[in-house]
Amino acid sequence: MKIGIIGTGYVGLPTGVGFAELGHTVVCVDKIKEKIDMLKTGHLTLYEDGLNEMFVRNLQSGRLSFTTSMRKAVEGADVVLIAVGTPPHPVTKEADLKYIYAAADELASYLTDYTVVATKSTVPVGTGDDIEQIISRKNPTARFDVISLPEFLREGKAIHDFFAPDRIIIGTNSPKAAELMQELYKPFASKTEILFVSRRSSETIKYASNAFLAMKIQYINEMADFCEQTGADIAEVSQGMGLDKRIGKAFLNAGIGFGGSCFPKDTMAMAYMGRKVGVSMDLIETTIAGNKKRREKLAQRICQELKDIRDAKVAVWGLAFKNGTDDCRESPAIDVVASLLDHHLNVVAYDPKAMQNACRIFGSSIAYADDMYGAVKDADALVILTEWPLFSTVDLNLLARLMRQTYIFDYRNMLNPIAAAEHGFTYQCIGKK
Repeated sequence: MKIGIIGTGYVGLPTGVGFAELGHTVVCVDKIKEKIDMLKTGHLTLYEDGLNEMFVRNLQSGRLSFTTSMRKAVEGADVVLIAVGTPPHPVTKEADLKYIYAAADELASYLTDYTVVATKSTVPVGTGDDIEQIISRKNPTARFDVISLPEFLREGKAIHDFFAPDRIIIGTNSPKAAELMQELYKPFASKTEILFVSRRSSETIKYASNAFLAMKIQYINEMADFCEQTGADIAEVSQGMGLDKRIGKAFLNAGIGFGGSCFPKDTMAMAYMGRKVGVSMDLIETTIAGNKKRREKLAQRICQELKDIRDAKVAVWGLAFKNGTDDCRESPAIDVVASLLDHHLNVVAYDPKAMQNACRIFGSSIAYADDMYGAVKDADALVILTEWPLFSTVDLNLLARLMRQTYIFDYRNMLNPIAAAEHGFTYQCIGKK
């Protein structure tokens, strides 16, 4: 098949590479010429574990191409995937659909033969109806169906999740569109649940899923606070809870809260949609508020411990919202660092992949190290904010020699508390007294 993909971000690019790897002809379109020029020459514009080799292979084979021309991506396509951003509105926090609507309006002119237009972006319930109307007004003779095809790719695991999805949700009432989607996803049919639902149900499933997972994270962080006050160990509590199949092990790692491009945006959008239709979303509202407070609370712990140290220097390990990605959008680490700066602490940071993105946020407000040991030289405290596996390999003897004071705030529970204490560190982690 020919597949057109509108948008080359953390959803569109891995999805395009994945379909090209399956043998389809994929044309990705984006309005940012500089980005397209880089992709054309074989340079990825984002970091995603396992993406680069597959990207280069399919680019060189000709199955994957990039353009700024909507016509080239859409004309003659069997399927067009809309994978543009839906950022939160600055005031209402509802999903801003201007990029979705602009894409629908532009692509309409280039629909030739029958085409399935699939919304891959996370959009509010009823957006498919709007896209359908936009295309029909712009091109009344077009033969097409609009479907909802929500993405469930985890950043840092997008390639893995593309080829080994938990489920594939297809929202359509059109038999013709359903038949085409069955053909597209035929390689997955024997190993993955493919669920056909109505378009509005499909649009709801993504929001409902992300909101639930966000609540699960907030819950385990509240339990971590409880453990700190009672002497229980959150790692043991999480393990015991996770053995219950009704609960499951995933998303039970206590830490500094959820972030990234999905959970914060989608919980706010879900809460807004509830208010809009008169349905109380108290659990989601509480989760949003609790997640914000958590970052402030943990930053305050650091500031309180270091308040008597003049010109305190803090080494920060981790700036991305999680390991495996360079994405700093809504990163809890970014908020913690910002709070440290507000309290006039000096910050030197290191992240294996997210330094450039963090630099766009902080500029010269913080210093940047070339490696994790460079960050801790003469530091009074080390704060671990992203769970990169590299950080768990730290040489505590070297760390003790490099640092001026010996405070460690391990907010990802990556180090051994007993070993840290034996090396003379004042060690704080999450969910342990």
